[in-house]
Amino acid sequence: MMKIDVVTLFPEMFDGPLGHSIVKRAIEKDIVEVNKVNFRQFGKGKHQVVDDTPYGGGAGMLLKPEPLFEAMDSINERDPETKKRVILMDPAGKPFNQAMAEDFSEEEHLVFLCGHYEGYDERIRSLVTDEVSLGDYVLTGGELAAMVMIDATVRLLPEVLGNASSAQTDSHSSGLLEHPHYTRPAEYKGMKVPEVLMNGNHGLIEAWRHEESLKRTFERRPDMLESYDLSDRDKSLIEKWQNEADETGE
Repeated sequence: MMKIDVVTLFPEMFDGPLGHSIVKRAIEKDIVEVNKVNFRQFGKGKHQVVDDTPYGGGAGMLLKPEPLFEAMDSINERDPETKKRVILMDPAGKPFNQAMAEDFSEEEHLVFLCGHYEGYDERIRSLVTDEVSLGDYVLTGGELAAMVMIDATVRLLPEVLGNASSAQTDSHSSGLLEHPHYTRPAEYKGMKVPEVLMNGNHGLIEAWRHEESLKRTFERRPDMLESYDLSDRDKSLIEKWQNEADETGE
């Protein structure tokens, strides 16, 4: 069973997202255990202070080192045997992607450190194995980023998804964006399901799906093709679509 700890000032924020859908089922099936550690309890003084002004001056407040170090101590005391991967939510960190989610899903114990205020005392980084960003923008705190990363990671764990192949065929998992999907009815308001999906020929269906994935990636995320191992047919298709785009001026 994977263990996840979320170190945060706002543990109640996780009750909703982690109490529904796939993550909830994973918890109920004992595939993953999620603990929330409010590091306010390790704050100093009557008001349990966890932040202070920066040395040298400057705007905003910084998280003090003691509460987060002590929060990590409490996690290690509770689970002394597990090897922990400690992930700091940081807008200056490495951008989160599907490959990182797959990497995280192989771990025994993940700890997400969620910051707030202006930033962290630099010494906190000595606790950390990974510094990760959700994107090139700044959030009020690290909680939303941690929720996204937890969801993306947990759904990859064995037996979490109903269909074992679902995670493998998701957009980004294969290196391409996912192909279009259709369900009943076969025609709606003049829009028909492609005939190839209804002919029962699985070889043709897989070929169609691959071509549509390739085309969608070419049109929407051509940067992904730079790291994808293109076949000769893939290259011919891309050349064809590029010529068509050049002719239409798109």
